[in-house]
Amino acid sequence: MTAMIETPITRLLDAAGVAYRRLEHSEPVYTIETAAAQRGVVRGEMVKSILLREAGGARRAVMACVLGDDRLDPKAVRDYLDAVDAGWRRLTFASDEEIRHMTPGERGAVAPLGLAPEIPVVFDEAIAAYVSVNISSGDPWLGLELAAQDLIRLAGAQTAAIARHGDELS
Repeated sequence: MTAMIETPITRLLDAAGVAYRRLEHSEPVYTIETAAAQRGVVRGEMVKSILLREAGGARRAVMACVLGDDRLDPKAVRDYLDAVDAGWRRLTFASDEEIRHMTPGERGAVAPLGLAPEIPVVFDEAIAAYVSVNISSGDPWLGLELAAQDLIRLAGAQTAAIARHGDELS
């Protein structure tokens, strides 16, 4: 029997008294497709957590989240942030080093929890329509299922239209 995996994300959920289900993997997973297959869920229930950085200048960061079947629209994220707090520049995907430095996970195992308070979290508005969703635990051997509203609340997330949905991806 293996030891129970504990991560900064599971400790945060436990401390907050948030109910969640542990979904252990038989191998480390780094993609939505593999994670969904390992967990026995559909991709649409998965939340992709994507760390973005400003290009040049102050290099602020934002965590943007969309459902597994959707594609993130970085321009929509920037437009939303700029409307709330003027001055955001073009956004690019964070490097592996930036992800390790700013999140309690690694590329492919990032969750929108446990971030520094200066990093805003923006969820696509479609996530709020789900009863439960799946996120990474920060460890590629473990996924987590929890209520979407608990995730939004605990992440301190704002919601906006930041995804290109399945029928818009062509």
